[in-house]
Amino acid sequence: QVTLVESGGGLVQAGGSLRLSCKAPTTILSTFTSNTLGWYRQAPGKERELVASIIPGGSTNYADSVKGRFTISKENTKRTIYLQMNNLKPEDTGVYYCNHRSPSGYDKWGQGTQVTVVS
Repeated sequence: QVTLVESGGGLVQAGGSLRLSCKAPTTILSTFTSNTLGWYRQAPGKERELVASIIPGGSTNYADSVKGRFTISKENTKRTIYLQMNNLKPEDTGVYYCNHRSPSGYDKWGQGTQVTVVS
């Protein structure tokens, strides 16, 4: 059963922008707002890495490589998280996964969306 639905990936030239979305239509609001929400990516031949996360209180955390270029946000009423990616670089290429982590540490993952940045 797919419970996290991602969209927004694609092919873009370096310097361009993309906005990823991750909807959780079957997640109740109280669960959504209590989870740590994040975006991870996995490049070919590399391990999955954290790109950005947002905790229930709203504080955000970013990988050093994307600071100043990417912005994570959420809309609680839509059970949706976003990743706005600006000034994209070829090294941003990979499969991007959204993640919900419960307070007990249980992880839920999206199916992944491909982002390809060409120079």
